[in-house]
Amino acid sequence: MDEDRLKVKESDLDTIPKENRLKVNPSDPDTIPKFVDELPRPQIAKPIRKINGHDYYEVEMKAAYHSFHSLFPPTYIWGYNGLYPGPTFEVRKDETILVKWINKLPTKHFLPLDLTLHGAIDSPEVRTVVHLHGANVAPDSDGHPEAWFTRNYEYTGKKFSRKIYKYTNHQQGATLWYHDHSLGTTRLNVYAGLAGFYLIRDSFEEKLELPKGRYEIPILIQDKSFNEDGSLFYPDAPPFPVRVRPSVVPAFNGNTIVVNGKLWPYLRVEPRKYRLRILNGSNTTAYNLSLENNLEFYQIGTDGGLLPNPVKLTSILLEPAERADLIIDFSTLKGQTILLKNTLDQDPHKSVIMQFRVNLPLKEKDNSKIPESLRPLDPLKEEMAAKTRNLSLSATTDEYGRPMLMLNNRMWTDPVTENPEYDSIEVWNILNLTPFPHPIHVHLVQFLILDRRPFDIAEYQNSGKIIYTGPAVPPAPYERGWKDTVRAEVGMVTRIIMHFNDHEGDYVWHCHILEHEDHDMMRPFRVIKSSYNVQNNNSHSSHD
Repeated sequence: MDEDRLKVKESDLDTIPKENRLKVNPSDPDTIPKFVDELPRPQIAKPIRKINGHDYYEVEMKAAYHSFHSLFPPTYIWGYNGLYPGPTFEVRKDETILVKWINKLPTKHFLPLDLTLHGAIDSPEVRTVVHLHGANVAPDSDGHPEAWFTRNYEYTGKKFSRKIYKYTNHQQGATLWYHDHSLGTTRLNVYAGLAGFYLIRDSFEEKLELPKGRYEIPILIQDKSFNEDGSLFYPDAPPFPVRVRPSVVPAFNGNTIVVNGKLWPYLRVEPRKYRLRILNGSNTTAYNLSLENNLEFYQIGTDGGLLPNPVKLTSILLEPAERADLIIDFSTLKGQTILLKNTLDQDPHKSVIMQFRVNLPLKEKDNSKIPESLRPLDPLKEEMAAKTRNLSLSATTDEYGRPMLMLNNRMWTDPVTENPEYDSIEVWNILNLTPFPHPIHVHLVQFLILDRRPFDIAEYQNSGKIIYTGPAVPPAPYERGWKDTVRAEVGMVTRIIMHFNDHEGDYVWHCHILEHEDHDMMRPFRVIKSSYNVQNNNSHSSHD
C-alpha cells in the first residue's frame, strides 16, 4: 500500500514542470498546484492497557513538523501525538474508555497571542484542555475552558479536577471530534493543529450494512494560510486600526483548503459506494459542499448520529463544528474525476475542496447498502418543555474599540444565568441580532431544531418584544436529526429543544466561530438537581 502511494505521488509530481515546482510560494495559492498529494487517513488511537476493565489511552499534545504539500518545506504545528489531524478514536456505545491528555507543548506560543482576552490576561501562554465535542459526558471530563493545564500540570485552571478523562460513550453511534478548548486561546490552539475524530459505533448501525472498512473515511476540512517559508500564518491584528497588538481578529479566513492535513488532496476510489464522515473544523469559514456537475449523494447522519431516513442531496451547508455523514455512489463514474466544491466562495482556491479519482479497480462486489430507513427518531415534545429561554446574539465594542460579540448581552465572567433542571426539557429561542450567522454549540446535549422565524430586530432592541415578520421555516432536510451545533440565521429566531439528563454540573454554550468564542461569545450554564435555592436572574426567560 505505502509503495503504491509513493508511486502515485511521484507520478503526480512528474506532471508538474520542474520550473513550476521552484516557483511554489506557500503564501500565494496561485502558485500552489492542486491535487498533488493523496488524501491521508488519520491514524487510529490505540489503548496502552486496561484500568479497572476499561481501555486506557495516553495522548500527548506536542510540537512537530507536518507536510501540508509535497512542494512545501515541513511546517511547524502542534498535534495530538504530534499528528495532524490527531489519531482517530474508534469506540463502542456504552463502553467506557479512559484518556490521559498530556501537555508536552512548549511554554511559549508560536501564534499571535492577545493578552487582553478573557482567561489570557494573567495566565500562562500555553494552556490546553480537551473537549470531546458532542459527547454526553460528566462536567469534569467535558473539557471546560477553565479546566486548562500547562506542561507537567505546573499550573491549572480553577475548574481543573482530573488528569484522566472518563468517556462513558453513553449515546448512539455518531461522528464526534475532539479539540482544544482552553479559555482565550482556543482559536490559536485549534488552528495550530489540535483536532481529531472520535467515532462511536453501535450494533444498530452495524446491522444496516453501510460502507465500512477502507470504504469509510473521516474527512476534516479546514482553511489555512502560510508564510513564504511554509510556516502557518495567522494575523496579529484585524484589518482596521486597533490599540492592541497582537490582537484578536473578528474572523479568520485562510486562502487555502486543507483536508486531513493536505492541501487540495485527491482520493482514488473504486466504482462503488463510500461513506464519508465530513467535519468542518475551520475557525470561521462555512462551506456549502457539492459534487461537480451537481451529482447527487446521500446524507445518512448529522452531528449526533443517524437520520431516520437517508436524504438525497446535491449540496449541504456546514458551519464550523458541524458534521455530515454522507454516502457517495461512484459505481456509474468509473474512469471519471470529480471535484468536491464549495459553492459559498467564488475564489478559485477556496471554492475547491478536493478531488475524487474513480480509477481503482473494484476489489470485490459492493454489498453495502443505502437503507430506506435508518434510525427511528423519538422527538422531544415541545409541550413537555419546562422552560423556554430567549437568548440573544449581539455585538458591542470592547474597551479597546474592537467589535465584540456577546450572548444575551453578557460576558464570560458574568454570573450564570442559565440553570436548567436535571432531567428537564427546555426550548431555547436564539435571536440573532447581528448581520451574520453564528454556529451555536451547546455542550452535553444533542438537540433538535424546531424552526427558524424572522422577527423585527429593531422592535426587539427597543422594547424586548419578539414581533415575528413571517412564518416559521422548518429545518433543512439535512438538519432533521440530532444536532449539537446549529446555524443561527441573521434576523431569525432559531428554536432548539433539548433534554438535560444524565449529568449535572457546569458546562458552556458558545458560538463555534473560534474568534467569537474567544472574544466574548461564550457563556457558562449549570445543570442543577433542584432550583429551590437558585436565584432566577435570567430576565429574558419567557416563562418560569
